[in-house]
Amino acid sequence: MAATSTTATVTPLLIHLLRGATDHASVAATHAKLLKVGTASTVSSCNHIIAAYCRCGVTARARDLFDGMPERDVISWTALMSGYSSTGRLRLAVSLLRDMSHSGVPPNAFTFSTAVSACARLADSGLGREVHARAEVEGYASDAVVATALIDMYGKAGDVEAARAVFDGMAAPVRNAVSWGSMLSVYAQNALGREAIQLFAQFRTKSNFMAPNHFMLSSVVNACAGVGRLGVGKSVHGTVLRFGHGCNGVIVVALVDMYSKCGFYEYSRKVFDRIERPSVICYTSIIVAAAKYGLGRCALTFFSEMIDRDVQPNSVTLLGVMHACSHSGLVDTGLHLLHSMQSKYGISPCASHYTCAVDMLGRAGRLEEAFEMADEAQVEGRDALMLWSSLLSACRTHRRLDLATRAAHRVSEFNQDVAGALVVMSNAYTSAGQTDNAAAVWSNMRQRGIQKDPGCSWIEIKDIPYVFYAGLVSPAGARAGEVMMLLDELEGQMREKGYKGGLGSTRVFDAHEEDGEDGKGEMVGVHSELLALGFGLLVIPKGMTIRVMKNLRMCCDCHDAFKLISGIMVREFVVRDLNRFHHFKMGSCSCNDYW
Repeated sequence: MAATSTTATVTPLLIHLLRGATDHASVAATHAKLLKVGTASTVSSCNHIIAAYCRCGVTARARDLFDGMPERDVISWTALMSGYSSTGRLRLAVSLLRDMSHSGVPPNAFTFSTAVSACARLADSGLGREVHARAEVEGYASDAVVATALIDMYGKAGDVEAARAVFDGMAAPVRNAVSWGSMLSVYAQNALGREAIQLFAQFRTKSNFMAPNHFMLSSVVNACAGVGRLGVGKSVHGTVLRFGHGCNGVIVVALVDMYSKCGFYEYSRKVFDRIERPSVICYTSIIVAAAKYGLGRCALTFFSEMIDRDVQPNSVTLLGVMHACSHSGLVDTGLHLLHSMQSKYGISPCASHYTCAVDMLGRAGRLEEAFEMADEAQVEGRDALMLWSSLLSACRTHRRLDLATRAAHRVSEFNQDVAGALVVMSNAYTSAGQTDNAAAVWSNMRQRGIQKDPGCSWIEIKDIPYVFYAGLVSPAGARAGEVMMLLDELEGQMREKGYKGGLGSTRVFDAHEEDGEDGKGEMVGVHSELLALGFGLLVIPKGMTIRVMKNLRMCCDCHDAFKLISGIMVREFVVRDLNRFHHFKMGSCSCNDYW
């Protein structure tokens, strides 16, 4: 009697310990105590032990225990399935659902949602359809949790129509904020901003006054930014404030970006001014917004305020200030920042900073100084090409054909993108009124069959290659802004981990800027492999390896960035450069930093 009483008292305490255990040793010790008191073999205890082992990532031990159970229930199967899924053994997780059909144990809603989520991470819509069909047979496809998981799965697999069909098939009372948000996220993931906005409009009219969450709102704000829908963006902003999300960091940055992209810097400023404690990402966003509008002194004011508040700037922040100086004629201020960023902020100027400085000098007509800096800058490869191409453009703008010839010669020394140098040279001749010489350059190019072959990186999405060039994010299409925002955010996180390199960007404007380009410019400085990676992170579902190909050797800064990002995002990347493959996983590379 006493032994039974002790067992009844101790077992719940041990189960409570299992639930809170986060390491293998603790789980194993508690498991041993349950064995000692004789209650480890009950179905309930086994389920808790399996879940605990899975939570610690020890799925092999969980499977041994599972296989030794004389009787299993749905919790047993689902716990192991969840463990496999959380440790990346996704197909094995889904296979358990098939095995359940032979065991006589019917799955429940959580079982199906776990299996569907595994399919989502695999981006395998075929396998997902099998699970969907099984859920239909078992009567769980209309369950809110399962249906929401199905929406997410189809969205990550790129089947937007199937995701919308599941969403439309949900009864109105079943849909919740998570369901609506999941469908909105599907549209956002697939660069369907207009559809996302339309769906949000339906949410506001058909959701019976359901409150939107901040994930949903940030998706809609980003959609408005992507398609330039200021009116809708303002309305969504009102919803953000009404539901108390005005201080959410993700939404605030999205709003600053949205208003900036829609041509309303003033509203970007108002959003920023309401932030009580702006982070480095918030400051960088507003500085870049000011720079885009040529508000150099405003950008400098933000920068000074940032320093006064002990917010440490990163490479992108400094580049944004220099960019603002470049477009506001504040050359001396920008140069001072370039020469003092190492001593003041511990950030070494990277190629992008020097390119911006050369562009800054070139814009101001200080071409001799620009050439001197270009000669002294330790810039190689594609970065050097961009630097000298920028200088070429400045020479054309200021009709200095003699210097343009010198710059073109320097570009040709790198034996990269000779066609690009010839095109710029032709434009220089045109600017100087020497149309015959410009025509001769083009004729020579045609006769020699010269074609552009610059350094580039590419990534395949559903068998379609997306080719990126240094600083040119346009292949990402409607998601270009998201790519740059993601890289900005990642750089901020990397700075916290001690990253000393730079992902920074700037904009170089062509001499035809006044002829209708209206300040679009070309973004330079972000290496092509990083742009490809950023795009891949947005469109390739979690759980899938992102593969980037590059026709040049990967630089050290980018290599370090890839390592850190793999750890931050918990993703695996494979990069093939001119020399070898690099497999990045959890902050390290297969080359061990030697290549």
